[in-house]
Amino acid sequence: GSNTDDKSSSVLLDSVLERESSLKFQTRCVKLFPDGSGFCLGSIEGRVGVEFLEELALPTNGMKKYAFKCHRVGDTVYPVNCIAFHPTYSSTFATGGCDGTVVLWDCQHKKKLTALPAFPTSISALAFSPDGSELAIASSYTHEEGDREHPQDELYIRKILDSEAMPKAKS
Repeated sequence: GSNTDDKSSSVLLDSVLERESSLKFQTRCVKLFPDGSGFCLGSIEGRVGVEFLEELALPTNGMKKYAFKCHRVGDTVYPVNCIAFHPTYSSTFATGGCDGTVVLWDCQHKKKLTALPAFPTSISALAFSPDGSELAIASSYTHEEGDREHPQDELYIRKILDSEAMPKAKS
């Protein structure tokens, strides 16, 4: 590359925000909010952290960072493997966990919106269609229990209804 490319790369690297994770255990995934004002991160401890980028002088609508427990069955805690934001309802995001479930959440009102029926094994990836009417789901064993017999890897496309993804008014 030319000197111009090197200079712009160093400027970009110099402008990165560094911050310690609000979660105590290994981070498995991170996604920026669609408007870039914050991010969600998922950890191996079955938690999602929701944080805002107030250091960058972005509007946070008075929201403070928070974390919540998810992807748990009884006393068993499952890692959060992936997070995907809904393209239309910008405060709605989905999480996929090693428990084989996908859950839709309302970030702004701190509420669970919908839990989809469980899939055969861990959810390893999620992606909404551009209009948010469908969710692509990868069900793939992530070796959290070591090498063992496991269901085959499968991909699903699931219709997502507005009633499942639309944020609810705060009660």
